[in-house]
Amino acid sequence: MLRHRHLLSSIAAAAVLLAATAGALGGGFRAMTVAATNGTLATTAGCGKAPTLTSGTRTIQSGGQNRSYILRIPDGYDRNRPYRLIFGFHWLNGSASSVASAGYYGLAPLSNNSTIFVAPQGIDAGWANTNGRDLALFDDISRQVENDLCVDTTQRFALGWSYGGAMSYAVACARPTVIRAVTVLSGANLSGCNGGTQPVAYFGIHGLYDSVLNISMGRSLRDTFVRNNGCTAQNPREPGRGSLTHITTSYSGCRPGYPVQWAAFDGDHTPSPVDGSSSPNDARTWTSGEIWRFFTQLPSTAPPTTAPPTTAPPTTPPPTGGPGTCTATYRTVNSWPGGFQGEVVVANASTTTVDGWTVRLTLAGGQAISSLWNGTHTATTGDVTVRNAAYNGTLGANASTTFGFTATGNGATAPGNITCTSP
Repeated sequence: MLRHRHLLSSIAAAAVLLAATAGALGGGFRAMTVAATNGTLATTAGCGKAPTLTSGTRTIQSGGQNRSYILRIPDGYDRNRPYRLIFGFHWLNGSASSVASAGYYGLAPLSNNSTIFVAPQGIDAGWANTNGRDLALFDDISRQVENDLCVDTTQRFALGWSYGGAMSYAVACARPTVIRAVTVLSGANLSGCNGGTQPVAYFGIHGLYDSVLNISMGRSLRDTFVRNNGCTAQNPREPGRGSLTHITTSYSGCRPGYPVQWAAFDGDHTPSPVDGSSSPNDARTWTSGEIWRFFTQLPSTAPPTTAPPTTAPPTTPPPTGGPGTCTATYRTVNSWPGGFQGEVVVANASTTTVDGWTVRLTLAGGQAISSLWNGTHTATTGDVTVRNAAYNGTLGANASTTFGFTATGNGATAPGNITCTSP
């Protein structure tokens, strides 16, 4: 996002020349990664292996050409922990180094070492995807990374701005069983849409008076996945001209696991709009926080990397609380040698609104939280208190929200003494 002041006329020309481009399907990687979103796949071949890849610029043979990408591996990488994988595609006349230096559209600082990031380099600093060459690059990079590093196959994501948004859309169209969700910032159909009939979680962001790629182009991409995901068609609210605000809408009626979100902002062609200002700013934009929340709301459904225990699994403690209070219910989402991922559903079963919630739970001996999302916590071992984040504390009647965490230790023992109070 830094140094994104490239020539708008170049992008406009690309929009005219490439709008009809259709990317061809690449072969191997997609064929070996079927139905990643339905929990039928294990984690990748790299799990448990001492990695040979390191962070930095990598070269790779793809389609008979030397291509490159920048890899960022989390600090303290644990070869037995499945990580989220995010591809960040650059804009026209941008570069992989531009994406990496801007923190992969601002997501790296939010990831708390929970995510492997990849920034591929486009040919001629763009994503024409001629004869599917850039989809093949996506496949080849994914294969190389996942054969060496531990990746959760249900936590693969892509995003990009402008031409990078177009490439993210192409990935969603052509690799729906590989990619879990995409975010398209100010994009259009410039890199093709081979397929485009299956559901993928989708977040579109676009400026009201985009002078390079008209907002109608972004709406068209969005509506592809409104249809594919079975969402209820609507005309979402958008801010007024001169308001210097944005409005984010979550579509209703979507298939479980396939949300669609749309954010329109009062601004031009930029990846980093700021509410209350006409000057884009990478450090102050709201986009990175909303994108991170959209991606991380999608839980992992991959099976454990080890065989299930022969004894019966622990019984999940029943929801706690009474009339007018919140309840908290825990489940283990995934486990691997030396760690696990847990999820807690906080629900309001009363007829009055809950304004703020606090969940308390006790971790078993040897368990320690390494990262937590959609809430704030005050401890990492023993008795842990989790309070709502700023955006999910208010729950209407019969509404619910979810926070999740990863932890070290044996996940066979569920946390105990789970309670929920409001506030």
